[in-house]
Amino acid sequence: MAICVTGGAGYIGAHVVRLLARAGHEVVVVDDLSYGDAGRVGAAELVQLELADTAELPRLQAALDGCEAVVHIAARKQVGESVERPAWYYQQNIGGMANLLLAMQAQGVDQLVFSSSAAVYGQPSVDRVEEDIAPQPINPYGESKLVGEWMVRDAARAWGLRGVNLRYFNVAGAGWEDLGDPAVLNLIPMVLQRLFEGRRPAVFGDDYPTEDGTCLRDYVHVADVASAHIAALDYLARAERPFDAFNIGTGRSHSVRQVIETIGRVTGLDVAPEILARRPGDPAVLVGDVSRIEQVFGWKAEHGLDSIVESSWRAWQAGPKRIEL
Repeated sequence: MAICVTGGAGYIGAHVVRLLARAGHEVVVVDDLSYGDAGRVGAAELVQLELADTAELPRLQAALDGCEAVVHIAARKQVGESVERPAWYYQQNIGGMANLLLAMQAQGVDQLVFSSSAAVYGQPSVDRVEEDIAPQPINPYGESKLVGEWMVRDAARAWGLRGVNLRYFNVAGAGWEDLGDPAVLNLIPMVLQRLFEGRRPAVFGDDYPTEDGTCLRDYVHVADVASAHIAALDYLARAERPFDAFNIGTGRSHSVRQVIETIGRVTGLDVAPEILARRPGDPAVLVGDVSRIEQVFGWKAEHGLDSIVESSWRAWQAGPKRIEL
């Protein structure tokens, strides 16, 4: 089976590409390489283009020639940046989805796994977020992902797209040492980057309504996220598909402070944090109910926080920014 992975040279995408290749699939990667690395795609064909550029539609359509399915991961994903540049986020994420759907329809590719986000939920008033709760995103990034889900559903009604939306929670860790998170945008690489620079880890707000005052999140290993994509492709092949949205997480929460303390325990480094102001658009608690994906896909996250941090540390130490102990 030939599968196109947009954003396949990036952090999550490279894990998906590697799993697909190991399963014997032919893989085509579409990536603008703004955050991705061509060296991460292995033997997969790489087509470098910007999805949101309508002028690239002919090349995008050509890249899909012979593909049976698309895994759409490419997106802008910084919450704070989306608050500062909302129109650009809509143009990038929604425009990119529009161009992809146009190319898929033109080429007759009718299966799509969309990497959505738990950011579509906003700041729900429940301890565990189920997929059926009304989405109320609180930042332009989350809004752009929600519109992407609407577009998948609209295409399903309009021309028969078989689509599924995967709502990620906080992805971290490394499935292989050469596939660590290359961008310093998420908590663990942000902490390791500051330690590498000889600075204290940063905590953005310690006055949230949580037990230790820092945000609570559901941290899920990137290898588990990648395996969920394989399960989603299998789901799209079924005749009956009762749901089109699934949470991808562990169903367990850890605070920012707990994650930093785990990094200290794993690395043996001093991780006493520096407390900074809250970032705009950050909800206090975001933890997923994962019973739907467990029951429908038969999928369950296999890794806990220790495994996430340990694999992140190994990948960091294997890279160019090794921290001397």
